[in-house]
Amino acid sequence: MREKLVSAFFRIWYWYVSTADKNSEVIFMNYGYSKDGHRINLDAKDEANRYSAQLYDHVATGVDVKGKSILEIGCGRGGGLSYINRYLSPKSVTGLDLCDKAIDFCSKYYSKEGIAFLQGNAESLAFQDHTFDVVINIESSHRYSRIDKFLSEVYRVLRPGGFFLFSDFRHKNELEELNNKLEAANLKFIKAEMISTSVVEALKLSSSEREYLIKKLAPRFLHRLGKQFAATEGTPTFNKFATNEYEYFFYILVAG
Repeated sequence: MREKLVSAFFRIWYWYVSTADKNSEVIFMNYGYSKDGHRINLDAKDEANRYSAQLYDHVATGVDVKGKSILEIGCGRGGGLSYINRYLSPKSVTGLDLCDKAIDFCSKYYSKEGIAFLQGNAESLAFQDHTFDVVINIESSHRYSRIDKFLSEVYRVLRPGGFFLFSDFRHKNELEELNNKLEAANLKFIKAEMISTSVVEALKLSSSEREYLIKKLAPRFLHRLGKQFAATEGTPTFNKFATNEYEYFFYILVAG
């Protein structure tokens, strides 16, 4: 019951950010990645979102995406897909999200980048079979009610031999079931990496900036919810990562 309540609060916060962020200050909504202080090269305009961009870099460079057609399911406010489009030279990029406000934002904010943004359901994708070389899903699947349907759809829209780059978090005791569902969907493991330590490092480094933005965007009564959503240092969400109650994983799978 508590997990469902927290999930409902997080959906409210997601909706609130999409409504309140009038100056387009929130374009990423992931927890970030930092390993031993390593810093990827970024343009100055991307520096404010360094750790979130580094998570996308770590995931998307798991395979060579240059010249590939890419679908991101759960693209949110588009910052990650824009990073991939500008830095990694794919052939084409498409973003899909359930939230119509997020898609409206992306379509306007990235209008000059040539990215296709579509509103849709991860569990029932409106694409033909074998459409994409790469499907990416980052920090989104934990909210899906039917993960088996989602994975079946990923397999369907991937070309034979296409890659599924999958990164998210689960309770430790949920990973075996998830892995079994991936195999049942004919998605074969190439790499399985636990990156919780690097996510915690990023959260520590970015907590002050996240808290500043929360206070700027939200009224006081929403600050606590915002901090928990952003997993700033000391919150229950942060502590679950720090104690490995949550495991943050990065999987590379191939449609086989």
